[in-house]
Amino acid sequence: MVEMHEIVPGKRFDRYHELGQHAFGEKLGLWVVVPQQLMVECGVCIVYMITGGTSIKKIHDTLCPNCKSIKTTYFIMIFASVHFVLSHLPSFNSIAGVSLAAAVMSLSYSTIAWTTSVHKGVDPQVQYGPKASSTAGNAFNFFSALGNVAFAFAGHNVVLEIQATIPSTPEKPSKKHMWKGVFVAYVVVALCYFPVALIGYWVFGNNVEDNILISLQKPRWLIAVANFFVVIHVIGSYQVFAMPVFDMLESFLLTKMKFKPSMLLRFLTRTAFVAFTLFIGITFPFFGGLLSFFGGFAFAPTTYFLPCVMWLVIYKPKKFGLSWWANWLSIIVGVLLMVLSPIGALKNIISQAKDFKFYS
Repeated sequence: MVEMHEIVPGKRFDRYHELGQHAFGEKLGLWVVVPQQLMVECGVCIVYMITGGTSIKKIHDTLCPNCKSIKTTYFIMIFASVHFVLSHLPSFNSIAGVSLAAAVMSLSYSTIAWTTSVHKGVDPQVQYGPKASSTAGNAFNFFSALGNVAFAFAGHNVVLEIQATIPSTPEKPSKKHMWKGVFVAYVVVALCYFPVALIGYWVFGNNVEDNILISLQKPRWLIAVANFFVVIHVIGSYQVFAMPVFDMLESFLLTKMKFKPSMLLRFLTRTAFVAFTLFIGITFPFFGGLLSFFGGFAFAPTTYFLPCVMWLVIYKPKKFGLSWWANWLSIIVGVLLMVLSPIGALKNIISQAKDFKFYS
């Protein structure tokens, strides 16, 4: 996608759907890309809404263990209140500082998570076997886990929008700077995910929570700090994924619905989107299940196989060459993820929903 951003001399594809239109045609490109991208970005914002709320609750419960219990719903609403303000910032450049803070926080709370787990030591009753008691249950959990992994690489969906903010000249095309950013991003991803995954499973086994910081209890102050870092991270990340949605909604209202551009239209559109993600988040706060469902159903197409299909259509690499095989392998993996992950996720959501009380 970084390479295809300026594939046509003198033109930049600043939006995912613009690249899709170039590859598949004006109408088909829109129908192929826009619904998938909207699902991804809405899904991420919903999951981040839940994550932010549960992390604030964890901070409250950790620092005040004897205080009266407060519903998770209220903490999600507190988190949403921040976005009713931040969502009115004008562009990606306006949230650059928030995004940088989010990246630093991500590295910080991940480090706290795995170092605290090491300090805690292996749980005496730890079990490393499959969590389910049946073959079918293990299969569903496996499918669900694939969706969780897919969710971890959601950034591809906004890579063109981010690259669009980088100045570009024939001598210094934007892709040079973007590739450096991509490299640093994946180094940070590796430093965040691998220690947490390996050490977290070593310490807690198959009883580890979807969010490992919920499994950890001591030292209280450090767990509270880590959850505070999570809140800062998801505040920034929510805005990164919400910005393209705002752009699409406002463009649709102006070009298709013929609304006149105004501050009131902008205010209502962005506020309505935040309210929508808040409503879904407090109604279905199933963090792990939603993570897996959106990871498979929405992220797999836009992350794993749509870019590869576009590459094959636009570049037309030599049949049975390395590029051809690599892209087809990604397409096959992406399709399998899209089909299998939501099955496991829905099974987990149904299991969790049996004992769930709405707005609790």
